[in-house]
Amino acid sequence: MATELESAELSDLSSVRTLPALFAWRVARTPRAEAYRQYDEATAQWTSFTWHDVGERVARLATSLSRLALPRGARIAILLPNGLHCVCLDQAALALGCIPVPMHALDNPASIAYILSDSDASLLVAASDSQWQAIASTGVSLPSLLQVVVLVREPPDEAMTGDLPVLTMEEWLSSATATAPGQDVQHVAPDELAALVYTSGTTGKPKGVMLTHDNVVSNVKAALQRIAPQQNDVFLSFLPLSHTFERTAGYYLPIAAGCCVAFARSARQLPEDLKTVKPTILISVPRIYERVFAGIEASLAKSTVKSWLFEAAQAVGWRRFVRTRGLADGSATQAIVDVCAWPLFNALVAQTVQRQFGGRLRLAVSGGAPLSQQIARCFLGLGVPIIQGYGMTETSPVVAVNTLQDNDPATVGRPLPGVEVRIGENKELQVRGPNVMRGYWKREDDTAKAFIDGWLHTGDQATIEAGRIRILGRVKEIIVTSTGEKIAPVDLELAIMADTSFEQAYAFGDNRQFISCAVVLTNAYWSQLTATLELDPTDQASLNSPAAQEAVYTRIQKLTRNFPYYAQPRAVILSREPWTIENTLLTPTLKLKRNNLAAHFAKEIDLIYQH
Repeated sequence: MATELESAELSDLSSVRTLPALFAWRVARTPRAEAYRQYDEATAQWTSFTWHDVGERVARLATSLSRLALPRGARIAILLPNGLHCVCLDQAALALGCIPVPMHALDNPASIAYILSDSDASLLVAASDSQWQAIASTGVSLPSLLQVVVLVREPPDEAMTGDLPVLTMEEWLSSATATAPGQDVQHVAPDELAALVYTSGTTGKPKGVMLTHDNVVSNVKAALQRIAPQQNDVFLSFLPLSHTFERTAGYYLPIAAGCCVAFARSARQLPEDLKTVKPTILISVPRIYERVFAGIEASLAKSTVKSWLFEAAQAVGWRRFVRTRGLADGSATQAIVDVCAWPLFNALVAQTVQRQFGGRLRLAVSGGAPLSQQIARCFLGLGVPIIQGYGMTETSPVVAVNTLQDNDPATVGRPLPGVEVRIGENKELQVRGPNVMRGYWKREDDTAKAFIDGWLHTGDQATIEAGRIRILGRVKEIIVTSTGEKIAPVDLELAIMADTSFEQAYAFGDNRQFISCAVVLTNAYWSQLTATLELDPTDQASLNSPAAQEAVYTRIQKLTRNFPYYAQPRAVILSREPWTIENTLLTPTLKLKRNNLAAHFAKEIDLIYQH
């Protein structure tokens, strides 16, 4: 039987149907082209790797992996930051017919241990020995785990690691000789699993989304038609590769297009990396644009003249944008004025903003959460080419996206080629297509509930206008942060109220950078707390005391420690007034009226997210 590599050498991309075939096809097609760029801390320089270089690394990892003699379909857990190690291990696992289980490198040990147990992972590759020790200390039984490999060895604690072998990456690879790229590639069928990507559901426990090679590759090909990256494009990768949005759009798509991907050093260093790498394509979530926008606003607050100039440039630029996209007409006189004024505004304002993204960005895709119209208006008006899309882990993930030429930022664009959408009961958007998941790992009931007549429930309400999808809201109560993480607030609230110190709890953070909560304290706890802190329990100002808020926050941290890190509240509002039907904060069935609570605490919420 011919190997995937041999077949790929003789075919074009249209016949490639699996991820190892896609990678082998790229290595054979452009072996000397730049594939990845990574910062080397030792030399303090950016280092480039060709597709041939990466192919050799993948082959060496595949050789080490094959020595474990794992069965086909074995799960390989990857707990690494974005970088060459993460990509190469993913490709090595795929080449051997194994199933990668990508995990967020910053997730908490309890959440990671749950995923390792639920997926029955055979191998874990983590960043450090201490990271593994923290996982082992949770006490979660991991009978399927045969080997742990770490990038950095620290003084081991044998009481925690037990008899399970823990090797450094160097030790693990020491006996594996480099082989020709593609030598270890096995024949993989398109309907085999290509990943188990865990996503939080309404039960509070992460669910493993089963994505096949057909799911992911079909999505890559469809996105390639819509976005059309070129071989000279440079991506900057900073979203975690455990996020399906980044995996498909920021990792597999560049392989198909032959683009270079540079790995950002950290979120803190992202502004500097943008200016150094100068990417031409950016795959991002709204939070990144929000940060840049907040920085601009802070700078403008110092100067009335600069503020006026910025607003004027933004207004002119936005009118130019909507006219060129056919979204509005306006008067001919205004159009002439805008044409004359734009060169000056472009030089004084727009180019300064564009340079914050590196200065040569030709496409910025925003997904994972809604992009506010204020942000869209600002950046599109000032020449930052943002297009908004929509998707979910269960759809591999892209369902729809705008294009540069057909860009209506009030919508998430048109469905990708081959992807069908319809509006179901309660205005719910439903999806069908080759990109839709096989189901949830070990959860037949959840899988059955996710579909209706072969159509996937998205949980989002939408309308379809002139072929474009406009998202209206959510059918279910799910918080989506501005970084694209999904959290079920009810589960978080129940965990907090497990402590009798709290009568009620309300979690919020939709389209915000992090989760926060408001709690109603019991009389007994408040009396005890104020006595300890020497506060007046009858004084309303005591609820805003930093000491009281810190004490309650610490308590909530402990109660939510088993939730994923992004689901743990980072700020708290204290209340003594119960939420009732009478004060319109509860429904007749005693459920939280979330919109009313958001309005009730509007000032406090604004204060939390101003910082």
